[in-house]
Amino acid sequence: MNDEFKPYIPADKVVPEMTPTSIIMGLVLAVIFGAANAYLGLRVGMTVSASIPAAVISMAVIRVIMQKDSVLENNMVQTVGSAGESLAAGAIFTMPALFIWAKEGVMDKPSLIAITVIALFGGLLGVFFMVPLRNALIVQEHGVLPYPEGTACAEVLLAGEEGGSSAKAVFIGMGLGSLVKFLVDGLMAVQSVFVLKLEALKTEFAAEVYPALISVGYICGPRISAYMFAGGILGWFVLIPAIVTFGGDVVMYPASVSVSELYASGGASAIWANYIKYIGAGAVASAGIISLIKTLPLIVRTFVDSIKSVSKAGQVSYERTALDMDIRIVLGGIAAIIVAIWLTPAVPVTFLGALLIVVFGFFFSSVSSRMVGLVGSSNNPVSGMTIATILIATICLKISGDVGVHGMQGAIAIGSVICIAACMAGDTSQDLKTGYILGATPIKQQIGEILGVIAAALAIGGVMILLDNAYGFGSDNLAAPQATMMKMIIEGVMNGNLPWSLIFIGAFISITVEILGIAALPVSIGLYLPLELSSTIMLGGLIKLFVDKKFGAENGDSGKGILFCSGLIAGEGIVGVLLAVLTVVGLTEKMNMSAVIPTGNLQALILIVIVSAAVLKAAIGNRK
Repeated sequence: MNDEFKPYIPADKVVPEMTPTSIIMGLVLAVIFGAANAYLGLRVGMTVSASIPAAVISMAVIRVIMQKDSVLENNMVQTVGSAGESLAAGAIFTMPALFIWAKEGVMDKPSLIAITVIALFGGLLGVFFMVPLRNALIVQEHGVLPYPEGTACAEVLLAGEEGGSSAKAVFIGMGLGSLVKFLVDGLMAVQSVFVLKLEALKTEFAAEVYPALISVGYICGPRISAYMFAGGILGWFVLIPAIVTFGGDVVMYPASVSVSELYASGGASAIWANYIKYIGAGAVASAGIISLIKTLPLIVRTFVDSIKSVSKAGQVSYERTALDMDIRIVLGGIAAIIVAIWLTPAVPVTFLGALLIVVFGFFFSSVSSRMVGLVGSSNNPVSGMTIATILIATICLKISGDVGVHGMQGAIAIGSVICIAACMAGDTSQDLKTGYILGATPIKQQIGEILGVIAAALAIGGVMILLDNAYGFGSDNLAAPQATMMKMIIEGVMNGNLPWSLIFIGAFISITVEILGIAALPVSIGLYLPLELSSTIMLGGLIKLFVDKKFGAENGDSGKGILFCSGLIAGEGIVGVLLAVLTVVGLTEKMNMSAVIPTGNLQALILIVIVSAAVLKAAIGNRK
């Protein structure tokens, strides 16, 4: 079926593609979207795709400002730029655990070099693994694997003249997101959370004012947002009141005081921190494993199909649109990474361990690439794969006698490399699909991905260290939900000191939700995170529901709402990183205006309404 496919730019036509403009813009966007997604993922445990916003911004600059007409140049920008978001997603799912351990005095903080090296190993492996798989998954199965984000990105790039007006939505969103973040966390002029205490119910309702949360809800849509909110309701309006009502004077582990004392001193938040967090961790771990088990037959089948397709698709083609990176360079690069992993102190494993990391990495990367082709990046069970990897690695390390600090570092390092590789492979496959539709040169895209990985790996360490110094991983500001959960799993296996009763309560809640036919993972994430996050995310989902109902799900959003929300996320994330820099150098205290400007629930509520109205206006546009 792929023989009949003709790309937008024919193979015999050469147009500007890998130019200084496209590479420099792509590298800048890789760092920006990498930092923004790192911040977002550490706050709410979810990241958003950077491909379409990067494509739109590149069209605004290259097509509108520079007056150049080259769709492949724009494609190169999004190829390089989206690498940052994927690498950041893999890194923040695992590596913050090392910082939390350092804060607890268990080990030293990871160095900038260690973070960069681990991120680089995982990112390069993800790109290298996709080189031999490209012909099998992208070319041979064109029309079978839809690759929804890659195809959508190609459609955006082919929209041509519409790119300029679409870019405007991204930039306006970035401006508003930056302004709100600066007002709330920079000047401290507005309270960050709207809180309504409900003493009769022994709990409280809360909603954060941040635009990124509303944007996540809008982009994910009403169903996923509702599942997350349902998890929040279960935690804060069922479990917390039940614990307070029936706990009374009982001292329940892990708290060291009675439930009534805990509630009197810290309110519902203290109950959440001591009990619900562990229930939520059990639910998330269980949901991740359930998603992996559900897709296991498909995973095995698609991996076998991929290997068969590679062996059948060995013919050499010298057409521009079929040129891949030299397989000798790819295999040499993989071999060099195996040796580097073995010799690098940041990844404390033997040579056999380094080889197993690459074997497991290739397996999960090929699975990830095909899964995003079938169901899209948003539904790719990378977290489930990482949980499975962490569990297997920790058990193997403990059996071999590698316990304590060294074993815990090893488990996280192994999980990090494989998680980043799987995320990068999924992103690379989406980008290569976009390029296949447009008629890009694969080898140039693959080189672009490597450049994006290098830039993002160099930046992610600094971003993570800054964010940890400013806010602290595992805190209310940066919950780092996945990494905290990975930490709990490793500690549980190594030390056996987890409150297992709470973990199993969460696990069986997750199983019950799955039996009811509801996706357990978003519900579990909502249970694990504070209610103030999932309630604001739900607001974004309700705005999307309103737009879809009013104008129809297919044409209700002309794309401007998604782009505007992507801009809000990017703007807030960038200012979050900048404020982290100012916090570290001690300037944020001097900017604090809370002493002279009255803050409270009313101002927070007004800001939530303003941001919600802006998202609604962007989504509706000029429609009546």
